Amino acid sequence: MASYPWNDGRLLTLSPGDTATCQGGLNQQQIYCVFFYNSAQNDTGAMLNVAWNNSNPPLSVTVPGTTMNLGLAAMLFVSGNDTNTLSVSMIPNQPGAQVQCFIGSVKMPMNYSGGINNTPLEADGQLHPFNAFTRYYAVPQSHWYSAQLQSNVNQFVSVQFTQQTAQVIIVNAPSDPSPTLYYAGTTAKGQVKVNFTYNQTYQWYLQGNGEQMVWINADSIQNSLSASISLQSLSSLYQPHKP
Repeated sequence: MASYPWNDGRLLTLSPGDTATCQGGLNQQQIYCVFFYNSAQNDTGAMLNVAWNNSNPPLSVTVPGTTMNLGLAAMLFVSGNDTNTLSVSMIPNQPGAQVQCFIGSVKMPMNYSGGINNTPLEADGQLHPFNAFTRYYAVPQSHWYSAQLQSNVNQFVSVQFTQQTAQVIIVNAPSDPSPTLYYAGTTAKGQVKVNFTYNQTYQWYLQGNGEQMVWINADSIQNSLSASISLQSLSSLYQPHKP
């Protein structure tokens, strides 16, 4: 049984009895998501407890059974307005269980040495590979942009973060899209939206305001092989009105 300091939100591997604690590392006016991947060597599910506020009981999170990171991430959203600390504990006595996890937001993770690929998303309108454990970031200016997510596999999942909101995007969704989502406190009250399409491409518009935006892959390694994302500035597409 091990105990890990987790203020940088880095990618960790937890075994039964392990605990990771982010002590005072969550900022007010920011939303965070803990991404959980089943990394067991066998088809063993995993159960964890997440303590996030002394006034509320811990939340139970179940990461479905799979083999070697081949499943979607389970995701738990929490707001820095509700707490500045959270602790993730893997329940003991789960033979063979193992989970990889990290904290994602416009701030986190802050340590990428453990395996998260952190890279800028250029607003060039080109499709860029959206591999597993990838965090794209950009600081859109104060005008409109077009974003696009593309994948040819069933139920490809990613998350877009701004300071106080998160959008779960599901491409090529089945008839009943059902990512494993958990909400702490006020995040269940409109801070997190789930948008999906039955098509292989999802396009949406966003307006920059000089603040950072982040896109994090929440899917498995094999499901991400064909996934791509793009961001295009629309400011050059509009011409000023001439009388």
